[in-house]
Order: sequence, then structure tokens, then C-alpha cells
Amino acid sequence: PNLSDLTHIAVCGAGAMATGAAVAASVANPHCGIPLTLHRTDTLPAWVAGPQALVLARSHTGHDPEPLAALTQAAEHGARVAAITTGGPLAEACTQAGGVVWAYAHGGPASTALAFAAALPLALLSRGGLIPNPADDIAGAVQALRGQQQRLRAESPVTRNPAKRMAGQFMDRNVLLFGSGFMAPVARRWREQAAAMGKAWAQFEELPDALHAGLAGLQYPEALIPKFMALFLETEFDSPQDQQRLQDARLLMMTSGFNTDSVRGVGPSPLAQLLTAAHYGDYVSYYLAMAYETDPAPVEVLER
Repeated sequence: PNLSDLTHIAVCGAGAMATGAAVAASVANPHCGIPLTLHRTDTLPAWVAGPQALVLARSHTGHDPEPLAALTQAAEHGARVAAITTGGPLAEACTQAGGVVWAYAHGGPASTALAFAAALPLALLSRGGLIPNPADDIAGAVQALRGQQQRLRAESPVTRNPAKRMAGQFMDRNVLLFGSGFMAPVARRWREQAAAMGKAWAQFEELPDALHAGLAGLQYPEALIPKFMALFLETEFDSPQDQQRLQDARLLMMTSGFNTDSVRGVGPSPLAQLLTAAHYGDYVSYYLAMAYETDPAPVEVLER
């Protein structure tokens, strides 16, 4: 679609699809000349109205209520609508509203479709003339992912498999995940996968905001400090200021007695480093499930 006359794009979704959209936004925002915002609830601000606003609804199955409600509201307010989904009610509602539907085929759960969730919005923005063609970045990311997988896969022994060792550090600890700039959505992704696959609680914090409030609370309860594991997600594509903030935050937690470690994305582009860092976290969560002797696939608590 031609998007050159838009003044704003609101991306709507929840869970893994919203996180994938946040990854796409991290890559697109340095190039996109109009605001690109992410909405995880079923209501939209009043300014999302009229033909110069586009609502891009994201749902893997097409059954998530939040993007469906947001798309319906947008259509009622005269905004343009589009959907990226495998089908379902979302595709039907978008078609009925005169919107564009990009359908893709993927038989697994939403949590395994991060690449679709990130790459397809980038392709849409590119075809609409808002960002450069991401084809080279996507190809570089695929190559980086394949290279990383060799040392993370199950056949790789623990002595040469950093994801298995990281899962060991996560066991019986409260995990704190930190990301700044480009990596903030990946910190959320690690949290989501630790819960969905590892059935373990984790939290994420975004920098620099954590340095303004959250990291003031490192003293108490003192007895629980050894039971925390703080992991910092790094990329060379963060600004020098954000990279320094990440190091400052880690030093602050180390000197306060917290266990800390870091993971750095690999590859030639921001997209590659975002996806490889997320890929690493997916393996950690899988091995955490194995360590806890639990099935990583079902999420019964969310299906009740």
C-alpha cells in the first residue's frame, strides 16, 4: 500500500506479536519520517482517526481480542486499517473495513513466530515508502541466526553451549532483564519466554529509566539479594550514552551484591543483533524448562 500521505501509524497487538512489532519499531524508527507507536490494549487514543492515520493490527491467530477491538475502533473513527495475521476474525474484520490483510502461514504458537512479527511490519513499511528496503538486513540476520544456532542447539555440550550455562544461572533465582535503546524489546522477549517456556517468573527493566527510579531499590530485602540474577542485553548499535548507562547499571548491581551477566547480540545490523539476542534467550528458556523438568510447550494457566 502507498503510505506516503500518512501522519501516524499505530501498531496494535499483545504478547509475542506486540514484542515483534516493538523489535520492528526499534529498527524502523531511525528511518521512518512519521511517528510509529505501539499499543497493547484494546482502546486507542482519540487522535487515531481520519484517513491519515493507519492502524496496523497484529495477531498470530487472528483471535486476540485487543488488536481486533482496536481495529474496529479505528475503522469506526475513519482511520485506515491493515492486519498481519494467519487469518481468523481479525482478517475478516480488516477485509470488511476495506483494509489490507497480509496473511502468512505458520503452524506453531505465536511465541515461535517472532521473525514474522518483526520482519513483516518492516516489509510493509518499506513497500509503503517509509523506510529503506530491509532485504539485506533480513538476509544478514538469517545468516547470523544460523551461525549462532550451531553452538546453542541441544547437541552442543554444556561446556560449549552458553545458553545451557545461562539457564543454570537462572535456576532458583529471580531473573532481572535489562535492555536500553534497541535492546529494550528483547529484554521483554526474554521475560515472556522465561514465563511461557520455563514456567519461571522474570522481570524486565528499560534503561535509562531504571537509573532514574528502579535501581534505587537495591538494598532490601537484603536476604533475597543472592537469589537474584541480573542480565544485561547489549548491542553495539546502542548509542554510546546507552552503552555507558548499561555498564553503570551493571556495576551498581554488582557492587550491591547481585549476580550479574551480559549477552551481546551478533550480526551486521541492528535487526540481526536484536533477533540473535532474542534467539539466545529462547534457547535459555527452553533449557530452563529442561532443568526444571517441565514441558516448555503448553501454557495452561493462560488457557483457563
